Amino acid sequence: MRFGSKVLFDDVTTTFSAGRRYGLTGPNGAGKSTFMKLLTGELPPQRGTVVHPARLGVLRQDHFAFDRFRVADTVIMGNHRLWAALEERERLYAKTDMTDAEGMRLGELEGIVGEEDGYEAESNAAILLQGLDIPDRLHGRTMAELQGGQKVRVLLAQALFGRPEALLLDEPTNHLDLDSIHWLRELLVRYEGTLIVVSHDRHFVNAVCTHTADIDYQTIITYTGGYDDMVLAKTQIRTRVEADNEQREKKIAQLQDFIARFSAGTRASQVMSRKKEVERLQTTELARSNIQRPYIKFAMNRPSGRVALEAKGVSKAFGDLKVLSSFGAIVNRGEKIVLVGRNGLGKTTMLKALLADAPGVKASPASIDAGTARWGHEVSIGYFPQDHTGFIEKGLTAVDWLHQFDPAASRQDIHGLLGQMLFSGEEGVKPTEALSGGETARLLFCRIMLQKPNVLVLDEPTNHLDLESINALNVALQKYEGTVFLVTHDEDLMEEVGTRVWHFDGRTIQDFKGTYEEYEASLV
Repeated sequence: MRFGSKVLFDDVTTTFSAGRRYGLTGPNGAGKSTFMKLLTGELPPQRGTVVHPARLGVLRQDHFAFDRFRVADTVIMGNHRLWAALEERERLYAKTDMTDAEGMRLGELEGIVGEEDGYEAESNAAILLQGLDIPDRLHGRTMAELQGGQKVRVLLAQALFGRPEALLLDEPTNHLDLDSIHWLRELLVRYEGTLIVVSHDRHFVNAVCTHTADIDYQTIITYTGGYDDMVLAKTQIRTRVEADNEQREKKIAQLQDFIARFSAGTRASQVMSRKKEVERLQTTELARSNIQRPYIKFAMNRPSGRVALEAKGVSKAFGDLKVLSSFGAIVNRGEKIVLVGRNGLGKTTMLKALLADAPGVKASPASIDAGTARWGHEVSIGYFPQDHTGFIEKGLTAVDWLHQFDPAASRQDIHGLLGQMLFSGEEGVKPTEALSGGETARLLFCRIMLQKPNVLVLDEPTNHLDLESINALNVALQKYEGTVFLVTHDEDLMEEVGTRVWHFDGRTIQDFKGTYEEYEASLV
């Protein structure tokens, strides 16, 4: 498969076996989503063939395709044969007078409905929806009435419905909270068919996958184990080939020295055998990997005072729904707080309330109803919002947008910073309105690195990042000496970065002084 001059896959032959669970990895732009479309048949290969089982569960990326259908019906559509039979049966039953042939057909349809467990379809769909935190009261509503995150979970239930022989899931954990991710993980570990999953959640891939199919070097190489196992194996193989090449190059140099010295003399037969030896020893050509790792480093212009934030009586409601109620806390310089809990319980609301009157952040008094959030001496804040819409001004290039936050910085410095975040060459002058989700996220990190704040407020920063970028962010946050407020569903980030946990359960906010791992252990 190629697009113009860019080759994604060249003569790839690979098999995905039943009973195995494959993580499909590779950096942004390597062709993961394209490969998934080739597997489902949505996209025909330019050369070669793809064979897949008849019953395929696919996570749909078009969140609006089912807006006119009931939620329960959208799930049942995951079994195409059953849904077609149910629709045809309904049309026949709607007729006032039926021919003998239609009566016979009705009997056949009832047989198909029985074979496909159609009589339990509603209750089976309900079980899946409940596991994905879609309450019973929404099952009869139309998809158009649901929020974005809820739609994703319904489409996930659709992919899982009807016991498919193979499951193809592209970013299934996006928009899921931690409890839903755990539920999905347990379900997939018990799944007996062939699973192929694209995910930027390293913890999830390591926990679910028995194998990793890595897209790199214009091909797909399958490794045993999860993402971490693949990285280790890949590094070892490359190191071994490089060492072998070094030895061969030394030997070739010695042989060529002999050939140069004696080619004109009497030792012609020895020279000829040395030439054959040189041909045999040609080094293995190492293809250039398309993996690119950004370099993220959060520095501070100056540290804040000892107390970074003091919150008293912080409250926020939406109509009759109380989300935050008289919350108070003192946060000391250098603490790294992870905010955890199910979606919709107030994590983003809390960050917005704390930022309502924060230095250097556009004031939003409506974000807090009562109480105060007093930021400490010399505090400067770097904010990464969950919703980037409107956050980056349109009509500018990436360089110009970034430059306005430090006019004293040279253009060379700005280009250097963009280069660290993988905006190479001409990409720095890309118009801001043409940026993808991943590019927007990386540009927001450039801004934070340029500003060098001593407090980071990050709301779902990993949503549009690939695994390499998430790993770079993880390391950068661990090394950062300032204060961090972090909302994320990435368990590796929670465990490796957080030194304090605010847990939202819908009634109270538990403030646990310790790591996420220690918090989990305290619940047992």
